[in-house]
Amino acid sequence: MTNEEPVPDKTPEPSGVDLARVALRAAKEHARARGDAAQQKKQARRGGLRSGARADGRDPMALGAAINRLITERGWETPAAVGGVMGRWPQIVGEDVAKHCEPEKYDEDERVLVVRCDSTAWATNLRLLAPTLVARLNEDLGHGAVRVIKVNGPNGPARRYGPLRAPGSRGPGDTYG
Repeated sequence: MTNEEPVPDKTPEPSGVDLARVALRAAKEHARARGDAAQQKKQARRGGLRSGARADGRDPMALGAAINRLITERGWETPAAVGGVMGRWPQIVGEDVAKHCEPEKYDEDERVLVVRCDSTAWATNLRLLAPTLVARLNEDLGHGAVRVIKVNGPNGPARRYGPLRAPGSRGPGDTYG
C-alpha cells in the first residue's frame, strides 16, 4: 500500500449562476426538441412539407432561373457565354465568313477560341480579321473573355497505307526528313 494522499481537484465548484445557465440551456434544448417533434407531426398530418402561402426555398423554380443559378454557383458564366457565341456565330461574323469558318472549342484558362476554316484562303482571311473579331467578341462577352483566336486550316486527308508498307515507316515522309 502506498501512502499517497488524494490530489485535490483544482477546478472550482460551479456557482449558482453557472448552474442556472446550464439548467436554462438544457431546458431550451428540450423545448426546441419538443417543438421540432410537434412540427413534424403536424406536417405529417397535412401530407408532408408544404411551403404555404409565401414563397420560400422549397417552392419549385422556373427552369431558366434554376439554370442561371447553377451557372452562377459553379462559375460557368464565361464558358456559357462563349457557348452562346458559338450558337450565334453567323450573326457575329457574318453569313459569308460563317459558311467557311466555324468555332471548334474555347479554352477557358488560356481564353483562346479555336476556329477551323474549310480552306487555307479563308484561314488567312480570318487571321487578318482576328483582332477585329476579338474586339467584337469581348464587346459581347465582357472585357478579356477572349484573348486570342487561333485559326486552323482544313484537315488534310487521312494517310492511306498500302499493302507493301514497311513496318515502322511513316510513308513518303520518311525520305524527306
